[in-house]
Amino acid sequence: MERVDVSILGRDYSLACSPSEKEALLAAVRLVDQRMLGVKGSGKIASNERIAVMAAIQIAAELLTMRAPDGPLSNNAVGDFKRRIDDMNGMIDEVVAASGVAK
Repeated sequence: MERVDVSILGRDYSLACSPSEKEALLAAVRLVDQRMLGVKGSGKIASNERIAVMAAIQIAAELLTMRAPDGPLSNNAVGDFKRRIDDMNGMIDEVVAASGVAK
């Protein structure tokens, strides 16, 4: 593991990651910092905790609506996949329960 020092919203953090993950971690830190600065810049929210929560919600919403660029799955958002998998797991649980087979 490698130690990586970063700054988010003017506060310094020391994180650990493998060397192969360092670039992705730094990109994630830049995204979070930019988003938090944007929320702070709106002037509506003052506490860092609320700024972090609002930035996290924005990023999560983007992730859940993200779509594959091409191919057979391009019409499905990431959130759709999760909902469909959860639905399938529920159906499997119902069938197993109805059949009396132990999990």
